[in-house]
Amino acid sequence: MKALLHRHRELCARAVDPLEIAAGLEAYGITDRTAARFRHRDVFSLAEEMFARVPRGADTPPRPEPPADPPARGAWIVRALLPGAVCVATLAGLRLTHGRMRLVLTAVGLVALVLAVRAALARGPLSARRRGPASAAPATGVRLWTCWLLAYAALGDGLLAAVAAGGPDTLPLGTADSAWPVDTAVLAALTLSCAPAAWSAELLASGARRRLTASRGLGEFATAVRPLLLGTIALYLAALAGLHTLSAAVLGEPAAYARTLTLGALLLLARLLAAHGFRRAPALVLGVAAAAEASALSVLFGSRLPGCAFLGAPVQALLDGWGPGSVPVLVCGVGALALLAHASRRLTRASAHAPAAARGDGR
Repeated sequence: MKALLHRHRELCARAVDPLEIAAGLEAYGITDRTAARFRHRDVFSLAEEMFARVPRGADTPPRPEPPADPPARGAWIVRALLPGAVCVATLAGLRLTHGRMRLVLTAVGLVALVLAVRAALARGPLSARRRGPASAAPATGVRLWTCWLLAYAALGDGLLAAVAAGGPDTLPLGTADSAWPVDTAVLAALTLSCAPAAWSAELLASGARRRLTASRGLGEFATAVRPLLLGTIALYLAALAGLHTLSAAVLGEPAAYARTLTLGALLLLARLLAAHGFRRAPALVLGVAAAAEASALSVLFGSRLPGCAFLGAPVQALLDGWGPGSVPVLVCGVGALALLAHASRRLTRASAHAPAAARGDGR
């Protein structure tokens, strides 16, 4: 016990209650089984003894009351609205222009959209928590795979169908009825959903903070946060479904709810994990999803080589049975379920929502 107190003395001295120490111990990998070696039933009981045994000065802050919801920050709300506004403005311009001007507008709109999404994710509830230089590589991977998945959402189904039919013979013209159709409704819905995603992330963070100060133990906290996490995801998906219905109606395109909702769930879960400091799993899952979509296209192209028709047989069977949209639905659906299982374990831990002082450097 003395060695444990010495190792975590700074954590115990700064803590304002035992739960903060328990969150820090949890972040260091100490479990109930470890606590049993110190003759305690769980980590929280161990934290209570550590809290009682570390001396404190008169300036030790009192146990905080459950915080009220933070006031709405106009800056991050405006930034969250930027991607949708830029996407809508670009799509409106594409409907009104032709020829070279349309190509210029497409290029400018894509650059503006990337900058708008980056601004929306740089600050506010969706901003990724940094955990040192090692997080730079996963962050770069998340951005790269996210761009691929969004590009495939707009262009991939049309390209997959064209390749299966022996094409493509033309470049995408930006319309849903061309030989290589472009799905702009899903792109508009996903960019417009940045605002509901930010609000959902803020709802999760504020709710978890309230439960962190009100809970008596780590198990009680996890039990309280799990329905909050699932409810947050459900609210976002409901908002995304409504935005996709509106976008499809305005743009005159068929609504593809399964494809849009699975991709939206995948991206939201990846961002929630990154916002709480867990970047490796989102980078891995998004990378696998992007590689799977790229592989579906590659095997169809490869099947055109002499004697290689068997390569495209699985993808062709999937297209014949369920259509080109089945590929992203299957890929993103499996990825979203994997991240949901990971988030249900990681985001229900007190250390994921504890203050930086409680998390320490070992997380």
